[in-house]
Amino acid sequence: MFSLQEYGLTQDLLIILLIDLGIAMLLLTLMRYLLGWSAKVNSNHELAEKDNFAFGVSTAGAIAALGIVLTGAITGEAAHNFSTEAIGLTAYGVCGIILIKLGRLLHDKVALNEFNKTESILGGNVSVAIVDAGASIATAIIIRATLLWAEDLTLVTFIAIFSSFIISQLMLVLLTRWREYSFAKRNQGNSFQKALRQGNVALAVRHVGYMIAMGLSFNAASHFIEFLPHAYVSNLIAWLVFSIVMLIVLSVLQGIVKSVVLSKINRTVEVEQQHNVGLASIEMAISISVALILTALMA
Repeated sequence: MFSLQEYGLTQDLLIILLIDLGIAMLLLTLMRYLLGWSAKVNSNHELAEKDNFAFGVSTAGAIAALGIVLTGAITGEAAHNFSTEAIGLTAYGVCGIILIKLGRLLHDKVALNEFNKTESILGGNVSVAIVDAGASIATAIIIRATLLWAEDLTLVTFIAIFSSFIISQLMLVLLTRWREYSFAKRNQGNSFQKALRQGNVALAVRHVGYMIAMGLSFNAASHFIEFLPHAYVSNLIAWLVFSIVMLIVLSVLQGIVKSVVLSKINRTVEVEQQHNVGLASIEMAISISVALILTALMA
């Protein structure tokens, strides 16, 4: 006779699964409407009546980012009682929402500082929305890595999460500035951000690959950096040094692999001038694949 106990599923575990699923659905729904409220628009109108693809892409990125953060909170042993499980997941979820929103704001004001990102997305700019979604997902991957690194629900945990968040935003800005410099050098001083504003979807797709790859590379930090609960400065410095090293190593490896896999193809012309989304998608896949392989080896 079939028995749930044979598969390790007890009544308490099933209740905890239902609690986690219910809270996750509520938080994901909250994230969807929060994006509309923060942009001072009706999300239903933007998505279903106006058919604003850019707003949909941006919203999808934020929802996916929150889902990634929640997996970091759910992964591991269940709490000893239902209330602790519910409080823990809700706390991590709310923290994730706040940090994702803060990250979007910082990315808007610092990384993409030459135009108003929200206005561009509401105006239907899909390329800007793709970059916005990618930045949210990259940030969420880093937050998740920190959750798995710290593992407990204390004030110290949230300090560690916030520290890694600050480092992640710094790395996103540095990555964006490097891509801007490289783009201008290859295109007679033209602006990377202007190209995004003008709707170069291929450029946005490739850039998202770089951002998500950078986020994935942070996962290796938990295997090399020892979590010291009260050594706030040491933890911060360790994350900073490790992230810079990983960004350099990742960039070199990505360049080598792309030059081999996409040999005899002028990627600058195809992506940056001819807006070849197909080739940009391959570049994104290569960037993410290199990051996954690198982190798997380091783990």
